[in-house]
Amino acid sequence: MKRVILAVLFGLLTQIALSGLTAKPVIASSQAGRVTMEFDLSAQAAGQEVKLWLPYPVSNSQQLIDQISWQGDFTEAAVYTDRANGNPILFARWSDQTTSRKMTLSFNAERTEQKNENLHESSADIDLATFAPYLVATSMGPVDGPVKDQADAITAGKKTILAKARAIYDWTVDNSFRDPKTRGCGLGDVPQLLGRPGGKCADISSLYVALARSAGVPAREVLGLRLAQKGGTDITGWQHCWAEFYLPETGWIPVDPADVRKAMLKQKLALNDPKVAELREYFFGNLDSYRIKLSEGRDLVLNPPQEGLALNYLMYPFAQVGGRTIDWLEPATFKYKIMFKD
Repeated sequence: MKRVILAVLFGLLTQIALSGLTAKPVIASSQAGRVTMEFDLSAQAAGQEVKLWLPYPVSNSQQLIDQISWQGDFTEAAVYTDRANGNPILFARWSDQTTSRKMTLSFNAERTEQKNENLHESSADIDLATFAPYLVATSMGPVDGPVKDQADAITAGKKTILAKARAIYDWTVDNSFRDPKTRGCGLGDVPQLLGRPGGKCADISSLYVALARSAGVPAREVLGLRLAQKGGTDITGWQHCWAEFYLPETGWIPVDPADVRKAMLKQKLALNDPKVAELREYFFGNLDSYRIKLSEGRDLVLNPPQEGLALNYLMYPFAQVGGRTIDWLEPATFKYKIMFKD
C-alpha cells in the first residue's frame, strides 16, 4: 500500500512539474496518442534548394511507435540512419524550382512509465570496447581539465559506478538551476555551465553526462519530446532531453535532474522541501510516461550529410536553404507545429 501511495504521489508531482497546472492531473502508467508534425519552409527565398532533416522516432522497450506516415510537396523524401549513433532520420528535399515547401509527419506513440527500483551496486567492470563512445568528450562536453577536477571532487571516496552516478546526480540537482530565459532547450556548453550552472534540460543533462564520463561512468543524453496529458494539445515547444548512465549487470538507467529543477522553479520549492526529496528520488532511475525518445548523440553528421559543422544534437527539426542553416527557433522563417491527440 505504501508503494502504491508513493507511486501516485510521484506521478502527481511529475505532472505538476511538467505542466505547471494547479488542477489534479490524471495518473497513468502509460500514455498513448497520435503526434502530428507540420512543417512549412515556403517563406524561404525561391531559387534555392531546401533540405529538411527530422528525428524519426522508433520503438524500443519503453515506447511503441507505429502508423507512421508522411506527405508533402517535396521533390524527394526517405528515411536514413546516421552512422555514428544509428539515429533514424527522415530527410526531405525541395529543388530550387519549388516555391511551396510543406511536409507533415504523423505517428502513433505509446510510452510506458520507466521504473528501476532497488538499484544494486555491482563490482563488474565496464567493457571499454563497448562503452568507449559513452566515456569520451564532445565538442561542448570535455572530460578533462576543470570538468575532471569537479568530477573527482564530487566522487571522492566513491568506489562503484552506482555510487558515483548518484553523487553526480545529487550534485547536479543541488548546484544547477533552471533559467527560463534560456533559448530552446539550451546548448549544453559544459565549460560555461561550470561557471554558471543555469539553463534548461540540454544544459543540465549535458552537465551531468560530462561529469559522469569524467568519473568513468558511461553516460549519454536522450533527446525527445513530451507528450500531453490530453488530446488536442499543441506540443510544439515541448522538446525535452534527459540523461542515462550504464550500470553493469542492470543496463541503462535514466536520470532527469532538469525536471527536478523545473519543478522547483514552477512550484517555488527550496532544496530542503520534502517534495523536492521525493522528486529527487523518483528521477534517479525512473521516468514518467509523458515523453518519447527521438534521438541520441552529440556532434552529429547527418545522413545525407549537412553542409558545414557537425550538428550539436538532433531534437528540433533541422533545415538548410542553399547550404545555409536556418534558425529552427525562428517561427517567421521556419514554421512548424506539433499536435498531440488521443
